[in-house]
Formats: sequence, structure tokens, C-alpha cells
Amino acid sequence: MSPAPDVEVVHLLDSLPEPRVCIDADYRIVAVNAAYRREFGDADPVGRTCYEVSHHFHEPCDLSGESCPLHACRSAGEARRVLHVHHTRLGPEHVEVETVPIRGADGSVRYFLETLRTLRHAGRGAQARELVGHSRVLRAVLELGRRVAETEAAVLLLGESGTGKELLAHAIHDLSARSPQPFVALDCAGLSENLFESELFGHERGAFTGALSRKTGLVEAAGGGTLFLDEIGDVPPGLQVKLLRLIEAGTYRRVGGVEALRADFRLICATHRDLRAMVGRGEFRRDLYHRINVFPIRLPALRERREDIPLLVASLLARLHPQRPLRISSGALEKLAAYDYPGNVRELRNLVERACILADGDLLQAEHIRFDDGVETSAAPAAAAEGEPVAGPWSPAGEVLPLADVEQRYLRWASERFAGDRRGLAQALGISERTLYRRLAEVPAAGDGG
Repeated sequence: MSPAPDVEVVHLLDSLPEPRVCIDADYRIVAVNAAYRREFGDADPVGRTCYEVSHHFHEPCDLSGESCPLHACRSAGEARRVLHVHHTRLGPEHVEVETVPIRGADGSVRYFLETLRTLRHAGRGAQARELVGHSRVLRAVLELGRRVAETEAAVLLLGESGTGKELLAHAIHDLSARSPQPFVALDCAGLSENLFESELFGHERGAFTGALSRKTGLVEAAGGGTLFLDEIGDVPPGLQVKLLRLIEAGTYRRVGGVEALRADFRLICATHRDLRAMVGRGEFRRDLYHRINVFPIRLPALRERREDIPLLVASLLARLHPQRPLRISSGALEKLAAYDYPGNVRELRNLVERACILADGDLLQAEHIRFDDGVETSAAPAAAAEGEPVAGPWSPAGEVLPLADVEQRYLRWASERFAGDRRGLAQALGISERTLYRRLAEVPAAGDGG
């Protein structure tokens, strides 16, 4: 074991504002500073291994399936950074660890100095605008976001709808030098050319019918900060050239104006579309694509990080019903974990909120998890031969029935199986409560030939 650092070194560590840990080549902590003790707990970690203190592991991170900054630093002989999940007195937290070698007079590495920076924009969902989860794929995304936040590079966030692209855009802004300035978002989907220009650049009074006063555009509003263009793939070709001109020239004019105004913003774009394929089809400008695609980050779908579902559910329960001490059963969690989530986290939120409505007590059970049809099904029907009608609770023999007859049977079956009240059933069916009562009144009772 390496000897403890000199007293002067320990005092130097205490003078540094960020949490610092001094570790020997055997992964054993030989000194920590006061900032570390304040942030990560009062228990004395000196003499224990870093992997046991930080991760509760019994062997080094690189032998436990994790990237180890100390191992990487020792192998390369220079500084290395890694984003880890560390155990703290508040629970697991995302922490960026930067490790640098400390050399002796003979040039050999005597210690490794680690600087720890807690990432407040992801974790347990304790704060607003927080990406929730501790999975490895999410950590990889957060590490990329943390790195690019230190630069002025344009960022392109890719991924399915509902994966948290705007949350990551907020995190990049908050971690950047522009964080004191505004974060301004524009959803590009469905904007006409005139509306797009007016929203983005603003307009002068009298620029068009109805322009009764000067309007500040979002480019101007984002001055010094970040401009987030969501669904950039939906911008039609006629508007793409105007956006490209803004990015390349760094200047713009208000609609109806003649004065060239200077733009000062950091650009982050997002899309669920395959922009590369759109470029190949001529639907998206190649030059604009390369301008916005300086640093692409792909956000994983929820089905790619199922291990985050329990933490997401806990966060959603706390946010949806802060005054109600709701819990979820293991059976309900297993059911949620087995689903593929085409709507990603947004769809998970709907499922959890739906379950809260259905639950009478404080424990969400498996039967409270209802998917898009709003009806609990015990098993999938047996596969039918090609062209053969499939039997079901509204058509037991598999015969083809008139649609009105099928609707009546389905409503009767749904009302008998639904665990909640009529209001909940109406919400699950996607109709008003009044419509539900009217249609149920038209449904014949079982045994009446319906």
C-alpha cells in the first residue's frame, strides 16, 4: 500500500472547492477533502477502496462491467473522465469522475486524484426537468451531453417521440456557459412559411395584415442563450434555406424590416425522423443537415432501458399524486417491464396515471395496468387460420357480425370487466361519460338475444 500523502497535500485538497479524492494504485482512498465530505457523506472513507465506497462493489469497476477512470488513467498515463452512478447519502446519483495521475520526483505515478461533479439533471426524478434513470445506455447519453455542453457545437438529438429529447436539450443548456441566458424552444411541426418566419425572426409593425405592433422573434429572445428547434425534420424545404442562411450568416431580418440583426445563440435541434434518409430522397437539404449534425446524440427508446422503469414509475407516482402515498406491486412492475412502449416515457406516464385512477387503495396491482384498449385481457386468442374470423368475448364463435352488434357486445363485456367507475370506463374508451351512459342504455342485457 502506498504511504499517505503529506500533510501539505491534504491541506491543499481542502482548499479546493470541488469534491476531490486521492487514491493509490491499489484503489485505496488515502485522502479526501472537506468538499467531498460535505457532498457525499460524513463517514470517513479513508482506508477503504474507491469501488466499495462509490459503488458497493467487491472488485474494481473494470472487473464489474463498468468503465473505470482510474484503470483508464493508469493505462493511458493521462487524465480520463467517466460518468458513473455513485452511492451517496441521498441515494444513487450520476457523478462525473475526472481522474489525473500524480507523479513523484522520479516521474512514476504515486497517486490518482479524482474530481467528482454531480450531474443534477438526471437521476431519481427528484427535480423538475430531470432525465430519470441509471441504466448504462442513459449514462452514455448523459456523458455525451455533458461533454458537448462545454462547447459551442451544434447538437442534433435523435430518437423516437417521448424519449426525452427536450429534457436533454435543457440539460445541455444548463451545463453550458450560456446557462444564465434564456432557453427558447420552437416546435417546427406544422408551421406555415409565414408563421415560421414571424415566430423565428419576429416582424415589424405593418409587415402584414394584423401586424399591429413589432414582435420579438425567438432568435432575438434567445440572445446569448440556447435556441432549441424541435422536430426539425418537419421543416418544409422552402423554409430550410432561410434557416440555413441564419446559421451560416449569423444574421437575420425581422419580417418587413431592412436592418440586419446579429444572432447570438447556441443551436440544438431534435427530430424523430431519419434525416439522412430524407437527404437521400431530396426532402431535407444536405447542407443544412451537415450544419446541424455537428454532434449527434441518439436517445434510447424506453424498451432499450427497461431497468429504468421502476425508477421512472416511482418518480411518476410522486409527481402525479404527491399527497397520495401510492406504491406499486411487483406483479404490476413486471407487467410494465414486459411492454414495448411505442410511445416511450409519455406512454408509461399514461399507463401509470390510468392505474392510479383505477386503484381504490394505495397499491397499484397488475390488473390496474390497462393498455391502449383500456381493457384487461388475460390471454391472447389462439391464432386463426388465414382468412378465418378470430373468436373473442364479443364474438365467441368467431362469426362475422354487424358492427353495431359488435359494439353493443363489446360495451357490455367492457362494463362487466372494468374495475373502476363509469367515468374511468368512459376515459378508457375515449368517449364522454354522457355518451357512455347513452350507449349502455341501448345495450340489451345478457340473455336477451344480444
